[in-house]
Amino acid sequence: MPDETDGGAPGRRPARRPGGRTARVRARILTAAAELVARDGVSGFRYEEVAERAGVHKTSVYRNWPDRERLVADALLRYAEDLASVADTGDVHRDLVDFLVAMAGGLETPFGRALEQAVQPAGGNPAVRQAVAGILDRRVAALQRRIDAAADRGELPPVDGSFLGEMLSGPVHLIVNRGTRPFTRADADRIVGVVLAGVRATAAPA
Repeated sequence: MPDETDGGAPGRRPARRPGGRTARVRARILTAAAELVARDGVSGFRYEEVAERAGVHKTSVYRNWPDRERLVADALLRYAEDLASVADTGDVHRDLVDFLVAMAGGLETPFGRALEQAVQPAGGNPAVRQAVAGILDRRVAALQRRIDAAADRGELPPVDGSFLGEMLSGPVHLIVNRGTRPFTRADADRIVGVVLAGVRATAAPA
């Protein structure tokens, strides 16, 4: 099967145009890799299956990602963008509840479970763990921006987004990973209410 990035006269390497055939092939490879990670986890991911699932020649995979772990890392980064999103409707309580509900939903998917596996200290390749750390850093940054906006409007006192994220997300991970019952919006509402009440009660006087 011809390499899908090849074309033109024999012996000539085609120009790589942003958004062109090469970009489409890379996107298909990343999609296939993410699907395989979701199905098999990071430890069960098989490099050889990517080309078949993506519908490309295996040389396309090896040329773009000679390193298996770098491919896994890039797939995780590309398909976890929504995990680092916090809306701003003007109601910080509601936005944080929505954030926790979305987080729980993501953790309950095969891809979310693969992310959880990748972040474990015993599980992993440095490139993959670095990618997951990058996802978590973006989540903290998005949360900090939302909290800063709330503080600017007087909804909350200034607070460290990383600390607040740990207080909010800890119960979500506990409930989801325990697996004895589904995480509900009522859970999220209660968690946000308790955490924000604590933030306000312990704020230093202006």
